[in-house]
Amino acid sequence: MGKVIGFEISSQQPEKAAAFYTEVFGWEVSEPHWDYRSVQYQTTAEQNALIGGISKGPRDFPHGTRIQIQVDSLDETIGKAIEYGAMVLREKMEFDDFYMTYIVDPTGVCLGLIEMKSL
Repeated sequence: MGKVIGFEISSQQPEKAAAFYTEVFGWEVSEPHWDYRSVQYQTTAEQNALIGGISKGPRDFPHGTRIQIQVDSLDETIGKAIEYGAMVLREKMEFDDFYMTYIVDPTGVCLGLIEMKSL
């Protein structure tokens, strides 16, 4: 079963967005890595809190918020999603610890799908 593990705020002005969320909500926003700034807002009492980040939105998703769903297999999930009317927005990408793709569901909502690498 896929579970929501994070969020990503896309903005054409990620520096301005980072300053806003830092000042208004007290989030700690890291320096960019791959144009992505991770967000820390967790306290020890909130160990199950979502992780998130702020990124410069690509031309096809310039601003907005996406949830990220962890799945066991990107390939199987993408196949099933397409069968039920989704469209692949970004092909499978490889990062240090995970693979990721973006899809758009049949209603137009953009989602990030993440498959963790086996260690």
